[in-house]
Amino acid sequence: MEKFVYEYPTKVYFGKEAVKEHLTEALAPYGSHILLAYGGGSIKRNGVYDEIMGILKEAGKTVTEFSGIMSNPTYAKVQEGAALARREKVDFILAVGGGSVFDCCKIVAAQACTDKDLWEMEMTHHLFPTQVIPMGAVVTASGTGAEMNGGAVITNEEKHIKTGLGAAAPRFAILDPEYTLSLPRAQVISGAFDTLSHAMETYFGRSDSDNVSDDVALAIMKNTVVNMRRLLTDIYDLTARSNLMWDSAMAENGILKVGRVTDFQAHQIEHQLGAYTDCNHGQGLAVIHPAYYRHIVKDAPEKFTRFAQVVFGCETAEEGIDALAAFIKECGLPVKLGELTSRTPITKELLRQVADSCNLIQTNPRPLSHDEVYEILTECL
Repeated sequence: MEKFVYEYPTKVYFGKEAVKEHLTEALAPYGSHILLAYGGGSIKRNGVYDEIMGILKEAGKTVTEFSGIMSNPTYAKVQEGAALARREKVDFILAVGGGSVFDCCKIVAAQACTDKDLWEMEMTHHLFPTQVIPMGAVVTASGTGAEMNGGAVITNEEKHIKTGLGAAAPRFAILDPEYTLSLPRAQVISGAFDTLSHAMETYFGRSDSDNVSDDVALAIMKNTVVNMRRLLTDIYDLTARSNLMWDSAMAENGILKVGRVTDFQAHQIEHQLGAYTDCNHGQGLAVIHPAYYRHIVKDAPEKFTRFAQVVFGCETAEEGIDALAAFIKECGLPVKLGELTSRTPITKELLRQVADSCNLIQTNPRPLSHDEVYEILTECL
Protein backbone atom coordinates (compact mmCIF):
# COMPACT_ATOMS: atom_id res chain seq x y z
CA MET A 1 0.00 0.00 0.00
CA GLU A 2 1.11 3.56 -0.74
CA LYS A 3 0.83 6.05 2.14
CA PHE A 4 -2.27 8.24 2.15
CA VAL A 5 -4.50 10.63 4.10
CA TYR A 6 -8.19 9.93 3.66
CA GLU A 7 -11.03 12.25 4.63
CA TYR A 8 -14.51 12.05 3.18
CA PRO A 9 -16.35 15.40 3.03
CA THR A 10 -19.75 14.32 1.64
CA LYS A 11 -22.61 13.17 3.86
CA VAL A 12 -24.79 10.60 2.07
CA TYR A 13 -28.52 10.13 2.47
CA PHE A 14 -29.53 6.94 0.64
CA GLY A 15 -32.88 5.28 -0.02
CA LYS A 16 -36.51 5.66 -0.96
CA GLU A 17 -37.98 9.10 -0.13
CA ALA A 18 -34.57 10.33 1.03
CA VAL A 19 -35.20 13.80 -0.44
CA LYS A 20 -38.52 14.18 1.35
CA GLU A 21 -37.04 12.96 4.62
CA HIS A 22 -33.65 14.69 4.62
CA LEU A 23 -33.36 17.69 2.27
CA THR A 24 -34.63 20.24 4.81
CA GLU A 25 -32.27 18.86 7.44
CA ALA A 26 -29.33 18.83 5.00
CA LEU A 27 -29.88 22.48 4.02
CA ALA A 28 -30.40 23.76 7.58
CA PRO A 29 -26.76 24.80 8.23
CA TYR A 30 -26.65 27.05 5.15
CA GLY A 31 -28.12 30.40 4.08
CA SER A 32 -31.56 31.08 2.64
CA HIS A 33 -30.75 31.81 -1.01
CA ILE A 34 -30.47 28.63 -3.09
CA LEU A 35 -29.20 28.32 -6.66
CA LEU A 36 -31.22 25.37 -7.99
CA ALA A 37 -29.29 23.86 -10.90
CA TYR A 38 -30.49 21.22 -13.33
CA GLY A 39 -30.28 20.06 -16.94
CA GLY A 40 -32.72 20.05 -19.82
CA GLY A 41 -35.92 19.98 -17.80
CA SER A 42 -36.64 16.28 -17.29
CA ILE A 43 -37.04 16.95 -13.56
CA LYS A 44 -40.07 19.08 -14.41
CA ARG A 45 -41.65 16.22 -16.34
CA ASN A 46 -41.08 13.48 -13.75
CA GLY A 47 -42.20 15.38 -10.64
CA VAL A 48 -38.78 15.80 -9.01
CA TYR A 49 -38.80 19.58 -9.57
CA ASP A 50 -42.17 20.05 -7.92
CA GLU A 51 -41.19 17.94 -4.93
CA ILE A 52 -37.93 19.80 -4.37
CA MET A 53 -39.46 23.24 -4.91
CA GLY A 54 -42.19 22.39 -2.40
CA ILE A 55 -39.59 21.44 0.20
CA LEU A 56 -37.54 24.58 -0.46
CA LYS A 57 -40.62 26.80 -0.22
CA GLU A 58 -41.72 25.18 3.03
CA ALA A 59 -38.20 25.69 4.42
CA GLY A 60 -38.42 29.41 3.60
CA LYS A 61 -35.72 29.38 0.94
CA THR A 62 -35.35 31.91 -1.88
CA VAL A 63 -34.65 30.10 -5.15
CA THR A 64 -32.78 31.23 -8.24
CA GLU A 65 -32.77 28.71 -11.08
CA PHE A 66 -29.79 27.76 -13.26
CA SER A 67 -31.04 25.40 -15.96
CA GLY A 68 -30.01 24.01 -19.33
CA ILE A 69 -26.81 22.30 -18.19
CA MET A 70 -25.93 20.01 -21.07
CA SER A 71 -24.24 16.63 -21.28
CA ASN A 72 -20.49 17.23 -21.50
CA PRO A 73 -20.92 20.68 -19.91
CA THR A 74 -18.90 23.49 -21.41
CA TYR A 75 -16.63 26.04 -19.78
CA ALA A 76 -18.90 28.75 -21.18
CA LYS A 77 -21.82 27.24 -19.24
CA VAL A 78 -19.68 27.29 -16.09
CA GLN A 79 -19.02 30.99 -16.55
CA GLU A 80 -22.74 31.62 -17.06
CA GLY A 81 -23.53 29.87 -13.78
CA ALA A 82 -20.73 31.61 -11.89
CA ALA A 83 -21.90 35.04 -13.07
CA LEU A 84 -25.47 34.20 -12.00
CA ALA A 85 -24.33 32.99 -8.56
CA ARG A 86 -22.28 36.14 -8.01
CA ARG A 87 -25.00 38.49 -9.24
CA GLU A 88 -27.70 36.89 -7.09
CA LYS A 89 -25.39 36.46 -4.09
CA VAL A 90 -26.53 32.87 -3.53
CA ASP A 91 -25.65 31.08 -0.30
CA PHE A 92 -25.83 27.49 -1.54
CA ILE A 93 -25.93 25.56 -4.81
CA LEU A 94 -28.32 22.61 -5.00
CA ALA A 95 -27.48 20.53 -8.07
CA VAL A 96 -30.19 18.11 -9.22
CA GLY A 97 -29.35 15.60 -11.93
CA GLY A 98 -26.38 13.46 -12.89
CA GLY A 99 -22.69 13.83 -13.48
CA SER A 100 -22.89 16.65 -16.01
CA VAL A 101 -24.95 18.86 -13.69
CA PHE A 102 -22.71 18.07 -10.72
CA ASP A 103 -19.46 18.67 -12.60
CA CYS A 104 -20.68 22.00 -13.92
CA CYS A 105 -21.89 23.12 -10.49
CA LYS A 106 -18.72 22.05 -8.70
CA ILE A 107 -16.73 24.40 -10.91
CA VAL A 108 -19.38 27.14 -10.71
CA ALA A 109 -19.07 26.96 -6.92
CA ALA A 110 -15.34 27.71 -7.16
CA GLN A 111 -15.38 30.14 -10.09
CA ALA A 112 -18.04 32.30 -8.42
CA CYS A 113 -15.64 32.99 -5.54
CA THR A 114 -12.69 34.31 -7.55
CA ASP A 115 -12.08 36.91 -10.24
CA LYS A 116 -9.31 34.74 -11.68
CA ASP A 117 -10.09 32.46 -14.60
CA LEU A 118 -10.28 29.00 -13.04
CA TRP A 119 -8.99 27.23 -16.16
CA GLU A 120 -5.88 29.43 -16.33
CA MET A 121 -5.43 29.26 -12.60
CA GLU A 122 -5.37 25.44 -12.53
CA MET A 123 -4.05 24.43 -15.94
CA THR A 124 -1.34 27.10 -16.31
CA HIS A 125 -0.41 28.17 -12.79
CA HIS A 126 -1.33 24.91 -11.00
CA LEU A 127 -3.16 26.76 -8.26
CA PHE A 128 -6.42 25.42 -6.87
CA PRO A 129 -9.42 27.19 -5.30
CA THR A 130 -9.58 27.51 -1.54
CA GLN A 131 -12.95 29.26 -1.28
CA VAL A 132 -16.19 27.90 -2.75
CA ILE A 133 -19.93 28.35 -2.43
CA PRO A 134 -21.14 25.28 -0.52
CA MET A 135 -23.18 22.87 -2.62
CA GLY A 136 -25.17 19.66 -2.39
CA ALA A 137 -26.29 17.06 -4.91
CA VAL A 138 -29.59 15.27 -5.51
CA VAL A 139 -28.93 12.32 -7.82
CA THR A 140 -31.46 11.58 -10.56
CA ALA A 141 -29.02 9.79 -12.91
CA SER A 142 -26.33 7.58 -11.39
CA GLY A 143 -23.16 6.18 -12.92
CA THR A 144 -20.54 8.90 -12.80
CA GLY A 145 -20.23 9.06 -9.01
CA ALA A 146 -19.62 12.80 -9.45
CA GLU A 147 -21.67 13.55 -6.35
CA MET A 148 -18.98 11.87 -4.22
CA ASN A 149 -15.89 14.01 -4.83
CA GLY A 150 -14.50 17.43 -5.72
CA GLY A 151 -13.22 16.64 -9.20
CA ALA A 152 -15.12 17.88 -12.25
CA VAL A 153 -14.77 17.19 -15.97
CA ILE A 154 -15.49 20.10 -18.29
CA THR A 155 -15.15 20.79 -22.03
CA ASN A 156 -13.30 23.91 -23.10
CA GLU A 157 -14.69 24.27 -26.60
CA GLU A 158 -12.28 27.03 -27.60
CA LYS A 159 -9.27 24.87 -26.77
CA HIS A 160 -10.80 21.51 -27.86
CA ILE A 161 -9.93 20.04 -24.47
CA LYS A 162 -12.13 18.00 -22.15
CA THR A 163 -10.43 17.46 -18.81
CA GLY A 164 -10.77 17.45 -15.06
CA LEU A 165 -10.50 20.46 -12.78
CA GLY A 166 -10.32 20.58 -9.00
CA ALA A 167 -13.42 22.22 -7.60
CA ALA A 168 -15.98 21.93 -4.78
CA ALA A 169 -16.95 18.62 -3.19
CA PRO A 170 -20.66 18.43 -2.34
CA ARG A 171 -21.38 18.84 1.37
CA PHE A 172 -24.10 16.21 1.01
CA ALA A 173 -25.51 13.85 -1.61
CA ILE A 174 -29.04 12.47 -1.63
CA LEU A 175 -29.46 9.17 -3.48
CA ASP A 176 -33.00 7.89 -4.03
CA PRO A 177 -33.04 5.03 -6.56
CA GLU A 178 -36.67 5.81 -7.42
CA TYR A 179 -35.51 9.15 -8.83
CA THR A 180 -33.76 7.24 -11.64
CA LEU A 181 -36.82 5.29 -12.81
CA SER A 182 -37.87 7.78 -15.51
CA LEU A 183 -34.50 7.76 -17.26
CA PRO A 184 -34.31 6.36 -20.81
CA ARG A 185 -32.96 2.81 -20.95
CA ALA A 186 -29.87 3.82 -22.95
CA GLN A 187 -28.93 6.47 -20.38
CA VAL A 188 -29.27 4.01 -17.49
CA ILE A 189 -27.06 1.40 -19.18
CA SER A 190 -24.39 3.85 -20.36
CA GLY A 191 -24.25 5.38 -16.88
CA ALA A 192 -23.81 1.96 -15.30
CA PHE A 193 -21.01 1.19 -17.74
CA ASP A 194 -19.26 4.37 -16.59
CA THR A 195 -19.32 2.89 -13.08
CA LEU A 196 -17.75 -0.32 -14.38
CA SER A 197 -15.15 1.73 -16.20
CA HIS A 198 -14.24 3.70 -13.05
CA ALA A 199 -13.63 0.49 -11.13
CA MET A 200 -11.63 -1.05 -13.98
CA GLU A 201 -9.54 2.09 -14.43
CA THR A 202 -8.72 2.09 -10.72
CA TYR A 203 -7.95 -1.63 -10.61
CA PHE A 204 -5.61 -1.68 -13.62
CA GLY A 205 -3.37 1.02 -12.23
CA ARG A 206 -0.06 -0.26 -10.92
CA SER A 207 -0.27 -1.64 -7.37
CA ASP A 208 1.36 -4.19 -5.12
CA SER A 209 -0.07 -7.68 -4.87
CA ASP A 210 -2.92 -8.41 -2.44
CA ASN A 211 -3.85 -4.71 -2.34
CA VAL A 212 -7.13 -4.35 -0.45
CA SER A 213 -8.32 -1.75 -2.97
CA ASP A 214 -8.02 -4.33 -5.74
CA ASP A 215 -10.30 -6.73 -3.87
CA VAL A 216 -12.92 -4.02 -3.32
CA ALA A 217 -12.70 -2.89 -6.95
CA LEU A 218 -13.22 -6.44 -8.20
CA ALA A 219 -16.29 -6.78 -5.98
CA ILE A 220 -17.73 -3.52 -7.34
CA MET A 221 -17.07 -4.63 -10.92
CA LYS A 222 -18.73 -8.01 -10.39
CA ASN A 223 -21.75 -6.46 -8.68
CA THR A 224 -22.10 -3.87 -11.44
CA VAL A 225 -22.12 -6.56 -14.14
CA VAL A 226 -24.65 -8.67 -12.20
CA ASN A 227 -27.04 -5.75 -11.73
CA MET A 228 -26.66 -4.44 -15.27
CA ARG A 229 -27.78 -7.88 -16.42
CA ARG A 230 -30.76 -7.66 -14.06
CA LEU A 231 -31.74 -4.40 -15.77
CA LEU A 232 -31.52 -6.05 -19.18
CA THR A 233 -34.30 -8.35 -17.96
CA ASP A 234 -36.28 -5.64 -16.14
CA ILE A 235 -35.18 -2.03 -16.63
CA TYR A 236 -37.38 -0.98 -13.68
CA ASP A 237 -35.83 -3.45 -11.21
CA LEU A 238 -35.48 -1.18 -8.17
CA THR A 239 -33.10 -3.54 -6.34
CA ALA A 240 -30.75 -3.44 -9.33
CA ARG A 241 -31.09 0.36 -9.53
CA SER A 242 -30.24 0.63 -5.82
CA ASN A 243 -27.18 -1.58 -6.12
CA LEU A 244 -25.92 0.26 -9.19
CA MET A 245 -26.44 3.62 -7.52
CA TRP A 246 -24.25 2.56 -4.60
CA ASP A 247 -21.73 0.86 -6.92
CA SER A 248 -21.40 4.21 -8.65
CA ALA A 249 -20.84 6.01 -5.36
CA MET A 250 -18.34 3.44 -4.14
CA ALA A 251 -16.34 3.66 -7.36
CA GLU A 252 -15.78 7.40 -6.91
CA ASN A 253 -15.80 8.16 -3.19
CA GLY A 254 -12.06 7.50 -2.93
CA ILE A 255 -12.23 4.12 -1.19
CA LEU A 256 -10.93 2.22 -4.23
CA LYS A 257 -8.10 4.70 -4.79
CA VAL A 258 -6.41 5.00 -1.41
CA GLY A 259 -2.99 3.44 -1.03
CA ARG A 260 -2.45 2.97 -4.78
CA VAL A 261 -2.13 4.66 -8.14
CA THR A 262 -4.78 4.39 -10.85
CA ASP A 263 -4.87 4.13 -14.65
CA PHE A 264 -7.70 6.16 -16.26
CA GLN A 265 -6.05 6.18 -19.69
CA ALA A 266 -9.29 5.03 -21.33
CA HIS A 267 -11.03 8.01 -19.73
CA GLN A 268 -8.37 10.37 -21.07
CA ILE A 269 -8.86 9.01 -24.59
CA GLU A 270 -12.65 9.27 -24.32
CA HIS A 271 -12.47 12.78 -22.89
CA GLN A 272 -10.59 14.02 -25.93
CA LEU A 273 -12.89 12.10 -28.25
CA GLY A 274 -15.77 13.85 -26.48
CA ALA A 275 -14.10 17.25 -26.85
CA TYR A 276 -14.16 16.81 -30.63
CA THR A 277 -17.44 14.89 -31.06
CA ASP A 278 -19.63 15.55 -27.97
CA CYS A 279 -20.34 11.81 -27.84
CA ASN A 280 -21.99 10.15 -24.85
CA HIS A 281 -19.32 9.47 -22.23
CA GLY A 282 -20.33 5.95 -21.17
CA GLN A 283 -20.86 4.86 -24.75
CA GLY A 284 -17.48 6.21 -25.81
CA LEU A 285 -15.83 4.28 -22.99
CA ALA A 286 -17.62 1.10 -24.08
CA VAL A 287 -16.06 1.38 -27.54
CA ILE A 288 -12.56 2.20 -26.30
CA HIS A 289 -12.03 -0.18 -23.36
CA PRO A 290 -11.66 -3.54 -25.16
CA ALA A 291 -9.29 -2.09 -27.79
CA TYR A 292 -7.18 -0.40 -25.13
CA TYR A 293 -7.02 -3.51 -22.97
CA ARG A 294 -5.87 -5.67 -25.88
CA HIS A 295 -2.90 -3.32 -26.18
CA ILE A 296 -1.83 -3.60 -22.52
CA VAL A 297 -2.97 -7.11 -21.50
CA LYS A 298 0.56 -8.55 -21.70
CA ASP A 299 1.87 -5.77 -19.43
CA ALA A 300 -0.30 -6.86 -16.49
CA PRO A 301 -1.16 -10.54 -17.14
CA GLU A 302 -1.82 -11.43 -13.50
CA LYS A 303 -4.27 -8.56 -13.01
CA PHE A 304 -6.10 -9.25 -16.25
CA THR A 305 -6.34 -12.94 -15.39
CA ARG A 306 -7.80 -12.17 -11.97
CA PHE A 307 -10.23 -9.72 -13.55
CA ALA A 308 -11.34 -12.42 -16.00
CA GLN A 309 -11.83 -15.01 -13.28
CA VAL A 310 -13.59 -12.84 -10.66
CA VAL A 311 -15.74 -10.57 -12.82
CA PHE A 312 -16.63 -12.82 -15.76
CA GLY A 313 -15.81 -16.37 -14.62
CA CYS A 314 -13.25 -16.92 -17.40
CA GLU A 315 -9.86 -18.59 -17.13
CA THR A 316 -7.40 -16.44 -19.08
CA ALA A 317 -6.66 -12.74 -19.39
CA GLU A 318 -7.55 -12.67 -23.07
CA GLU A 319 -10.84 -14.48 -22.41
CA GLY A 320 -11.69 -11.79 -19.88
CA ILE A 321 -11.28 -9.03 -22.46
CA ASP A 322 -13.38 -11.02 -24.93
CA ALA A 323 -16.03 -11.43 -22.21
CA LEU A 324 -15.98 -7.68 -21.55
CA ALA A 325 -16.47 -6.99 -25.27
CA ALA A 326 -19.31 -9.53 -25.43
CA PHE A 327 -20.94 -7.97 -22.34
CA ILE A 328 -20.81 -4.52 -23.95
CA LYS A 329 -22.60 -5.94 -27.00
CA GLU A 330 -25.08 -7.81 -24.77
CA CYS A 331 -25.99 -4.49 -23.13
CA GLY A 332 -26.70 -2.88 -26.49
CA LEU A 333 -23.88 -0.40 -26.07
CA PRO A 334 -21.91 0.76 -29.13
CA VAL A 335 -18.94 -1.39 -30.11
CA LYS A 336 -17.60 0.84 -32.91
CA LEU A 337 -17.04 4.59 -33.14
CA GLY A 338 -19.43 4.81 -36.07
CA GLU A 339 -22.29 3.84 -33.74
CA LEU A 340 -21.75 6.90 -31.54
CA THR A 341 -23.83 10.04 -31.95
CA SER A 342 -21.32 12.68 -32.99
CA ARG A 343 -21.60 16.37 -33.86
CA THR A 344 -18.95 15.86 -36.54
CA PRO A 345 -17.96 12.91 -38.77
CA ILE A 346 -15.46 10.60 -37.04
CA THR A 347 -12.67 10.28 -39.59
CA LYS A 348 -9.06 9.13 -39.33
CA GLU A 349 -8.03 12.77 -39.62
CA LEU A 350 -10.19 13.71 -36.64
CA LEU A 351 -8.87 10.73 -34.65
CA ARG A 352 -5.33 11.91 -35.33
CA GLN A 353 -6.21 15.23 -33.70
CA VAL A 354 -7.82 13.42 -30.76
CA ALA A 355 -4.78 11.19 -30.28
CA ASP A 356 -2.24 14.01 -30.54
CA SER A 357 -4.07 16.09 -27.91
CA CYS A 358 -4.77 13.19 -25.53
CA ASN A 359 -3.31 13.31 -22.03
CA LEU A 360 -0.98 10.34 -21.51
CA ILE A 361 -1.07 8.55 -18.14
CA GLN A 362 2.17 7.39 -16.48
CA THR A 363 0.65 5.07 -13.88
CA ASN A 364 -1.02 2.47 -16.08
CA PRO A 365 0.57 -0.93 -16.75
CA ARG A 366 2.48 0.61 -19.66
CA PRO A 367 2.42 4.24 -20.79
CA LEU A 368 1.19 4.78 -24.33
CA SER A 369 2.45 7.11 -27.03
CA HIS A 370 0.22 9.42 -29.05
CA ASP A 371 0.79 7.12 -32.02
CA GLU A 372 -0.47 4.12 -30.04
CA VAL A 373 -3.54 6.06 -28.93
CA TYR A 374 -4.19 6.69 -32.62
CA GLU A 375 -3.83 2.97 -33.32
CA ILE A 376 -6.34 2.16 -30.59
CA LEU A 377 -8.82 4.68 -31.96
CA THR A 378 -8.51 3.52 -35.55
CA GLU A 379 -9.03 -0.07 -34.40
CA CYS A 380 -12.40 1.14 -33.05
CA LEU A 381 -13.61 2.39 -36.46
